[in-house]
Amino acid sequence: MLLADDDALMRAGLGVVLRTAAGIDVVGEAGDGIQAVELCRTLNPDVVLMDVRMPGIDGIEATRRVVAAELPTKVLVLTTFRHDEYVWGALHAGASGFLLKRASPERLVDAVLTVAAGDTLLDPAVTRELVEHFVRRTDPGTVEDPRLARLTHREVQVLRLIAEGLSNDEIADLLVIAESTAKTHVKRILAKIGARDRAQAVVMAYKAGLVKPGG
Repeated sequence: MLLADDDALMRAGLGVVLRTAAGIDVVGEAGDGIQAVELCRTLNPDVVLMDVRMPGIDGIEATRRVVAAELPTKVLVLTTFRHDEYVWGALHAGASGFLLKRASPERLVDAVLTVAAGDTLLDPAVTRELVEHFVRRTDPGTVEDPRLARLTHREVQVLRLIAEGLSNDEIADLLVIAESTAKTHVKRILAKIGARDRAQAVVMAYKAGLVKPGG
């Protein structure tokens, strides 16, 4: 994984935690957005822990460039505040999730491993709250996204539950199906709508009006 933050002390603290965690290898550090993108291109880390406020280009633009380059790297955004417009911008640009800077070391390690695995959206309930907060301002469309037509009735059901913050096992319990079946549905949905991960599926569902803020 790659650390991207203009605060050297913050990078050092994060590095201490992550370098001692099992299953995580920190391959590099970046002090600004441009360097973060360059290192993602050359090192191809599974995850970049990206601060949103950096000199040069900010974390939103850096995220956009990483996603546009179709790199295998997934972006985990670091933020100070839960309702941060920069975080919404980064999620919209293609980030896979976000983490509050005050998160515990255990939460940090779990977040990186979760995003690297790509199985579940990091902290879905909080991410849903963030998405709702900003979708309320952007007047989500009433016209369905054409990508929804690619989904079966069951897949639309599952997408709605993903957007409501449910995990695979919660979806399985609610629909009375095996968890493996729920996982299969999620993978097919992501493939059909062209989403990198569940975070992007949540954003798409809200923007398409499939789920309403507060609904």
